[in-house]
Amino acid sequence: METPPTEIPHVVIVGAGFGGLQAAKKLACKNVRVTVIDRTNYHLFQPLLYQVATAALSPADIAAPVRAVLSKCKNTEVMLAEVQSVDVNAKKIRTTDTEITYDFLILATGARHSYFGHNEWERLAPGLKSLEDAIELRRRLLMAFEYAEKITDEAARKAAMTFVIIGGGPTGVEMAGAIAEIARYTLAKDFRHIDPSQARVILIEGEPRLLAAFPEDLSASAMKQLVDLGVEVRTGARATNLTEAGLGRQVTMLRLLVKHSACRSIESAASSSMTILRFLGIPKSR
Repeated sequence: METPPTEIPHVVIVGAGFGGLQAAKKLACKNVRVTVIDRTNYHLFQPLLYQVATAALSPADIAAPVRAVLSKCKNTEVMLAEVQSVDVNAKKIRTTDTEITYDFLILATGARHSYFGHNEWERLAPGLKSLEDAIELRRRLLMAFEYAEKITDEAARKAAMTFVIIGGGPTGVEMAGAIAEIARYTLAKDFRHIDPSQARVILIEGEPRLLAAFPEDLSASAMKQLVDLGVEVRTGARATNLTEAGLGRQVTMLRLLVKHSACRSIESAASSSMTILRFLGIPKSR
């Protein structure tokens, strides 16, 4: 189905994240017709995903319906669809079930985490960029303690309560701190056969300091707060291998791994954006 021709310029925005919504709001009440396309019908506040992953918030707390957010923008419509391709010359977007013409195109598809050539790690180490990621991490986190409660082998218990986070950027730092707080405080008295406060939380960062993109005083503050929570921080260390038996030679066994590498993850602009960018003839990373 082709969009009928119109004299008013048609702006198509792909992605209803921060960038896409901001663009749509700026174009509200202007003399343009705006179509916002997203494969979900909600806007996700990604900075708080780690709190969903650690059971501090429910998914509904960080997701808002896109239609409700843009309901006052009378020149804007929202379409639930997934973009399959972009024809730049014909100025057309193809989704799974329709075709849309545009005068101006804004791509705000965001980015996914990167495994730097080790995509086989994703099965063992899910990322944290979507609600589905957060819910899966929460399941693994809580089930690790449940598993430890049921078994009697002490070595297996310690392994079950060892949590490794790769990437000392904002999400990695927040996640490590949140897991430590859950283990030390939230779950501390909930089990009868294990002591959750004895869980090991290990944060690995390849750069010499945490939060490498931020000022050094913030890095030092984050390091101190994590250490005070009992987090083992290892800077200047890189993951070289990941199997069900462990991570490289640094951890005996891995029950949970969060893959997040801050700004570096943007370099291989993730599944959704990569799929679209290949039709535009522009670089996928810098």
